[in-house]
Amino acid sequence: MVSKAVKVSEENYNWLCEIAGTAQAEEKRVVSIDEAITKVRKRLSGGKLSDLAGAWKTMSEKEAKDFMRDLRAGWKKWTKSA
Repeated sequence: MVSKAVKVSEENYNWLCEIAGTAQAEEKRVVSIDEAITKVRKRLSGGKLSDLAGAWKTMSEKEAKDFMRDLRAGWKKWTKSA
């Protein structure tokens, strides 16, 4: 593995630490920031639907609102094309 230094805001760093902390609690092992980034990347790259199982438990209120907004927009597009 090649190590690289990347600058992130304190807000983003804290967010990644929160993701890593949640993963550590679920997996009962140490989860690195790199693993946390990989988890986010996999979620965003359209993994399997089953990958989302349990996501509601760790989703923030803002993430839930954003998710529902995007879901409604997708439903509107789908029903217009049907």
